[in-house]
Amino acid sequence: MKLAVIGTGYVGLVSGVCFSELGNDVICVDKISSKISMLNGGEVPIYEPGLKQLIAHNKEEGRLSFTTDLTEAVRNSDIVVIAVGTPSMSNGQANLSYIMEAAKEIGQALNGFKIIVTKSTVPVGTNEKIRDIIAEHSMYPFEIASVPEFLREGTAIEDTLHPDRIIIGAATEIVKETLIELHSPLTNNIMITDIRSAEMIKYASNAFLATKISFINEIANICEKVGADVTQVARGMGYDKRIGHSFLKAGIGYGGSCFPKDTQALVQIAGQMDYDFKLLKSVIEVNHDQRFNIIRKLEAILKELSGRTIAVWGLAFKPETDDIRDAPALEIISSLLSKGARVKAYDPIASKNFSNVLQHECLEYCNNVREAAENADALCILTEWNEFREISPDLIQSWLKLPNLIDGRNLYSEEELKGTQLIYYSVGRPNMNNGIKEQSPILSI
Repeated sequence: MKLAVIGTGYVGLVSGVCFSELGNDVICVDKISSKISMLNGGEVPIYEPGLKQLIAHNKEEGRLSFTTDLTEAVRNSDIVVIAVGTPSMSNGQANLSYIMEAAKEIGQALNGFKIIVTKSTVPVGTNEKIRDIIAEHSMYPFEIASVPEFLREGTAIEDTLHPDRIIIGAATEIVKETLIELHSPLTNNIMITDIRSAEMIKYASNAFLATKISFINEIANICEKVGADVTQVARGMGYDKRIGHSFLKAGIGYGGSCFPKDTQALVQIAGQMDYDFKLLKSVIEVNHDQRFNIIRKLEAILKELSGRTIAVWGLAFKPETDDIRDAPALEIISSLLSKGARVKAYDPIASKNFSNVLQHECLEYCNNVREAAENADALCILTEWNEFREISPDLIQSWLKLPNLIDGRNLYSEEELKGTQLIYYSVGRPNMNNGIKEQSPILSI
């Protein structure tokens, strides 16, 4: 098939490249000429494992191209995929200006029947607005559909080529049949629904996963107080098939471009319908507060943070990505700086993006783990990069000025800490200081 993909962010670029890998002819479009120049020159504007190689292969095969010319791309395609950003506005609502602008330009570019597919995450009813805008600017026939994406940064290619399911929201048989044919090489698990339900499925899925994360973090906070181990609790819960193991890893909360944006947007959608989504509001509140447990634990150890040197490993919101959107590290480091601490930060991939957002005279970006940790009063691990897992606690202790380790991602086990003098705080596990578990007081029943 011939596809035009509007937008070369994570969703658009990965989707376009993977569709070309399946044998389709794909034109990826973006208004930012510098991004298109990079892509045409063999560079990739985002970090995603394996993406650069796939782009090179499919360009060489003649199935993939990049352009700033939306009109030409639309006219040479049968299916037009909208994958532009829908960032949050100050009130939490999704900003649909890029969507509406794309719809207008698509309408002006139509030269025959097209299927317009929205992959961007949009509030319920948005596709109907897209249809109205396109119809306002075109006399040619077209159909609309909603096919939300469920990829995860860091594993986006695997998620796109081997999805759990494909959701297709469509109203006519020709659209359903065409989109089933397009997606059938990926999976047999294809669900056909109406457009509004497809739009809601995306929000509901992300909100539920965010809820699981905030729930296990609340359980972790209780575990710390009663002397239980959240990793064992989560494992035991996960064996229940009704619950499952995924998204039950305690830490410092979710971040990134999806969960924060989509949970806020769903609260706003509910509010516009005069419904108070109390549960999801609590999920958002819990998640925001969870990251500050790092600060509270530092203050419990060091008392006063002013004048202290704090090492930070990990700036991206998750490993295998350079995305720092709503990364917990942003607020944690900002809080440390506001309390008078000096911060030495390192991330294998995301330091450049982070430094574009946060600069401070007391914030130093380091070139490796050792440079960040040396002579620091404490080390905080905020992202679970494999590079960090490979560093032994003994080595960390030898680098630090004071043996304080705040492990926000539970990278180290009790066995690995034995024999060290590290003052070690993790998330939801008994504190293992100098190899001795600190027991919580017995509860009164």
